[in-house]
Amino acid sequence: MDYGTLKSGTDIRGFTSDLGGNTVNLTPEAVYDITSAFVVWYVNKFKKCANSLMVSVGHDSRITGEQISAEVCKALTDAGVTVLDCGLSSTPAMFMTTVDLRTDAAVDITASHHPFDRNGIKFFTPKGGLDGSDISEITGLANKKEKITAKCAGVAVKTDYMSVYAARLRRMICEAVNKSEKEKPLKGYKIAVDAGNGAGGFYAYEVLEKLGADITGSRFLNPDGMFPNHIPNPENADAMKSISDAVKESGADLGLIFDTDVDRAACVDKNGNEINRNRLIALASYIVAGGKENAVIVTDSVTSDGLKDFIENDLKCEHYRYRRGYKNVINKAVELNAEGKDCPLAIETSGHAALRENYFLDDGAYLVTKIVIELVKGTDIDAVLSRVKQPIEEKEVRLNINTPDFKAYGEKVIEKLGAFAAANKKYRIADDNREGIRISTENGWFLLRLSVHDPVMPMNFESNKSGGIKEDIAGIRDFFEQFDKLDTSPLDG
Repeated sequence: MDYGTLKSGTDIRGFTSDLGGNTVNLTPEAVYDITSAFVVWYVNKFKKCANSLMVSVGHDSRITGEQISAEVCKALTDAGVTVLDCGLSSTPAMFMTTVDLRTDAAVDITASHHPFDRNGIKFFTPKGGLDGSDISEITGLANKKEKITAKCAGVAVKTDYMSVYAARLRRMICEAVNKSEKEKPLKGYKIAVDAGNGAGGFYAYEVLEKLGADITGSRFLNPDGMFPNHIPNPENADAMKSISDAVKESGADLGLIFDTDVDRAACVDKNGNEINRNRLIALASYIVAGGKENAVIVTDSVTSDGLKDFIENDLKCEHYRYRRGYKNVINKAVELNAEGKDCPLAIETSGHAALRENYFLDDGAYLVTKIVIELVKGTDIDAVLSRVKQPIEEKEVRLNINTPDFKAYGEKVIEKLGAFAAANKKYRIADDNREGIRISTENGWFLLRLSVHDPVMPMNFESNKSGGIKEDIAGIRDFFEQFDKLDTSPLDG
């Protein structure tokens, strides 16, 4: 098979179990070949010998995690690499092994929030996660069966790094509130955690409880790769209802929820109100700004007008809307800092949040630790978020493009929509948009963009009044009739 088909943005992903009725395509052979190719890629890029390398390997709670991890370890040791086998781990923790354990690279076995029958591979160097172009190079090498075979195989050493990582987070809290672990700085606080049976249960036991917090309202902390309770995804309505219910039923001061591999998170306040998407970005922006004006906050393109108003008028900072994709917003933040801008945060509405102070690593546990610190310091989180105007209605539809040359076709649709909006006085084309086209209306706004990899045009709507989205769709429905290769039926749903 062409291993390039397993590339998913900046990761490798595929089906690893047939229990869901799908054909396995991320096979043990594919895992071995791609990992072997990663070693070749690394040696070529960094000019190091394979037998001098030390690479950490971890996996989330998925049912095929241990199996794939074993195959990854075999490919690495066959190339002469020393492997630190970290077992059940979060994705951010695997990157942090390059900091704390000085590994040359790290690998995490995860497919984020995707169903139980999928899995994937995520590679890190000390500079961060790989870019999509790096993954393309690696899959190209894998297609050619490129590998390094060592005269003397490397060894795999069982390593407990998660306890080190958890201690780092405990230390953050203690230092921020000027108390020692023995003083139990979280005593008197009740904090509920919903790990969704992913890898995030450690946060309740190893961070919160060890610092004195009452975690009795927590749910689904045990790892179970079948995800029997709900999808471990902070963007999922059932998942957010679960942590909201946990807070309300237990009387917790705060609720925290992670995705499967803990690179994303969200929370709910003491009343069970969701703090995710735009509200999470607002809270993170407030924290990193720290009262200092003119910081640049990089987000993806679908953030709300209310968030922009909060960042620019309440915080007196700059809101830099960029493209969808957590790696895109991170790379842009790094670029802006290199240009001399004060850019402390890159965050996507999905919950990927990367702070400059933390290596621009998207780390859900790090983000919620910053929020827990605010709780202990006495910050009125409800009062902060009350200043963020919320839309009355939100909607996203996905319009399929039914032609092989979907990119050119989608770009034509966007170009013509721009001309259509420019000729209509009731529309205003946003001057700060950097993906697709964003148009303000009398009711709110809508954004049409082209998916990076798929023949799809996602379209997002927000309205500040009831029925506003229906009105806005009616206003553009005739425009879309001219595109016979674009399936616009979702607009009618």
